[in-house]
Amino acid sequence: MQIIRYLNNTRLAFFSIAYGLSGALIGGTLNRIMIAELGLPASLVAFFFAVPLLISPVRVWLGYRSDGFPIFGKRREPYIVLGGLTIGLGILAASNIAAQPAKISALLVLSGTLSFMLYGLGRNLAHNTYQALISDRYTGTYRTRAITFYEVATLLGSVMGAGFIGKALETYDPTKLLGVATGVAVTVFLLSTFAAIGQESKTQIVEVASEQARKIPFQQVLRDVVFADPQVRILFTLVIFTFIGTLAQDALLEPYGALVLGMSVGDTTRLTMYWGLGVLTSMLASGLFLIKWLGHLKLMRTGIIASILVFIGLIVMGMMGNAGMFKSLVFVMGLGTGLAGAGMLSSLISFTTPIRAGMLMGVWGVANMVGHAVGNLTGGILVDSVRLATGSAALAYYSLFGMEALMLGVALYLSTRLDLNASRAHTEEAEILASVAAAD
Repeated sequence: MQIIRYLNNTRLAFFSIAYGLSGALIGGTLNRIMIAELGLPASLVAFFFAVPLLISPVRVWLGYRSDGFPIFGKRREPYIVLGGLTIGLGILAASNIAAQPAKISALLVLSGTLSFMLYGLGRNLAHNTYQALISDRYTGTYRTRAITFYEVATLLGSVMGAGFIGKALETYDPTKLLGVATGVAVTVFLLSTFAAIGQESKTQIVEVASEQARKIPFQQVLRDVVFADPQVRILFTLVIFTFIGTLAQDALLEPYGALVLGMSVGDTTRLTMYWGLGVLTSMLASGLFLIKWLGHLKLMRTGIIASILVFIGLIVMGMMGNAGMFKSLVFVMGLGTGLAGAGMLSSLISFTTPIRAGMLMGVWGVANMVGHAVGNLTGGILVDSVRLATGSAALAYYSLFGMEALMLGVALYLSTRLDLNASRAHTEEAEILASVAAAD
C-alpha cells in the first residue's frame, strides 16, 4: 500500500513537468518567433502574452466550481484533465498563428487574443485545481514540502522543455514548429491525464466539504470568506509585495551588467543560469529539510531578508564596479528567491481548507499574477524614468534595487501579522468538522 502511495505521488509530478513544458514553448519560443521571424510589433506580442495574466481572476471562480461541483463524483481529476486538454488546444491555436505569414489585421488580433485566452484558461484551470489536489492529498508538513517539490518539477519541466524545443527548432521552419507544437500539446494532455487519474479518494469529509462549498453562492463566499477576512487580505498583499520585490529586476539584470559593469553578452546571458541554479538549490533544500526544520513562515522571512541584503549588495557592488562579485550575488539572489518562494508557497497551501482549497488557491494565484505583472511593469518604468531624469544608468538601477528592498521590507512586516488559525476559512472548516463528528 505504501509503495502504491509513493508511485501515485511520483505520478502526480508529471503534471508539473507538463505545465513547465507548455510554458517553455509559449513563453520561450513563440514570443521570439512572432517578433524576430514574423516581424510582429513587440507591443502586440506583449498584449497576446498578457492575456493569460489578464484573465487570471477566473481562477477564483474555477476553484469554487472545483470545490463544490464534482464531475463523475470527483472534485479535482476531471478539471485537471479538462485543463490539460484546453492548454493543448491553446498551444495548437497559437502555434498555427505563429506558423502563418504575418499580416497585421483585425482577424490576426482577434484570433491571437482568442488563442492565448484559450491557453490561459487551460493553464489557470489545470494548475489551480492541481494545487488544490495537492492540498487535499497531503497534511501537515508533508503538504508544505510537497508543494515545493512539485514546483521544482515545474522548473525541471521548463528546463527540459526548453532544451528539447530548442534542439528541434534550431533552424526555424513553420512546418517544424507545427510538428513540435502538436507533440507538446499531445504530451501535455497525456501527462496531465496520467498524473491526475486515480488520485482522489471518496471520504465522508470530502463529500461534506463539497456539499458545504456549493451551499453558499459564489458572490457570498467571495464577500464573506475572501474580501471580509483580514488574514486573506494580508496574505494577498504579502504575495504581491514579495513578487514585486523579487522579480521587478527580472528582465533588467542583463542590461545592468552591460551598462553599469561593462560585461560581455556571453557573461550577461549566463546570469539567468546562476539565478536559476540558486532558485533550484534553495527550493530543493527547502523541500528536503528546511521547511521541516524552520517552518514555512521562518523560511519565507529568511528568504526575504537574504534578498534585501542582496539588493543592498548590488548597489554597493555597482559602486565598486566588481563584475565578479555581481555573478556571485545573482546566485545568492536566486537562493533568496527560492527560499522566499518555498516559504510563501507553503504559507499559501497552509491557508487552504478541504472546503475552499480550489477557491483559495485561485485567490493566491491571482495575487501571484498581479505581483508578476506589476513587478515587471514597475521595474521597467522606474529605470526608464530615473535614467531619463538623471542621465545615469547606474543611478536608475540603484533606484530599482532600493525600491525592491523596500517592497520586501513591507512583505517582511506583513508576514509578522499572519495568523493561520484566525482565518475565516479555517473557522468554517472547524465548524464543519465538529458537525461531522457530532453526526457520527
